[in-house]
Formats: sequence, C-alpha cells, structure tokens
Amino acid sequence: MPSFDVVSEADMIEVKNAVEQSQKEIATRFDFKGTGASVEHKENELTVVADSEFQLQQVRDVLTNKLSKRKVDVRFLEDGDIKKVGGDKVKQVIKIKNGIESDDAKKIVRVIKDSKMKVQASIQGDAVRVTGAKRDDLQAAMAMLRKDVPEMPLEFNNFRD
Repeated sequence: MPSFDVVSEADMIEVKNAVEQSQKEIATRFDFKGTGASVEHKENELTVVADSEFQLQQVRDVLTNKLSKRKVDVRFLEDGDIKKVGGDKVKQVIKIKNGIESDDAKKIVRVIKDSKMKVQASIQGDAVRVTGAKRDDLQAAMAMLRKDVPEMPLEFNNFRD
C-alpha cells in the first residue's frame, strides 16, 4: 500500500553552511569591524552575540538571509530571549525545531480526515504517516497539506509505492 511520512526537519548541513557564510560576511562587513558580533552553531541551537540590540538584529538579518538563500525555512527558528552578557554585549539563543509536536500532528490528521480524501493518517512519533490505495490520492494529500497548513514547514519523505 503506498505511503509517505510528513515530517518537519531542518537540513542541518545547510544550516551549518549558512552559519559559516554568515560568519564570513560578519567578518568582512565594515559596520561589524572591531565588534564582538558572531554567530555560533551547536547541535540544535544558534547563538547570536553582538554589542547592542540593533547590531544583534542586523546579525540576525544576515543569518536569516543566508538561511533563506540556502533554502532553509526560517519557520524552523524559535527565538529565545535577548540577554545582557558582561559589559554591553547582548546574546540571543535561537532554537532549531525538529519534529512535529503532538498538537500539530493532531491538526494534520484532522485536516486529512476532514478533507474526505481516500487516505488514512496516523501519528508515528514525531512524524505523521499517510497511507492510501492510489499514488494520485497521496499526491493530492501532499498538495492539500501544503495549502492548508501554512504555519509549519512540512516535508514529505519515505514515499513508498
């Protein structure tokens, strides 16, 4: 029986590349010369450090620009609080969300059931498995989810025929 999985995972390799590009641009930009502006990547967290909140926002803009150019959806980013760090520096920790939370998974299942399509959806951990009799039904379900669930960055993988 044909099936696919609905997941929400950022491509961590592309995130790493975007962070490295951001670091290069920050190092070469004139308005960041002599400042402590930086971006660091640790597992599922990005740490942005700058001298002021305005500069922090500029560093974030550089980072989101690089992420979007590398086709990483910025909806994966979850902003943390801006904290003052020794002296006049500020720091913000940005979490990278991976996986579909249970409330969101229930919403996806509800959207599929309410559509009256000939597919079934079931929650499998942090993913939603969609099965159907025909490949065309599954492709229609993918299109419908892209349209009806715009607030989450969804990806479809593990397509089996």
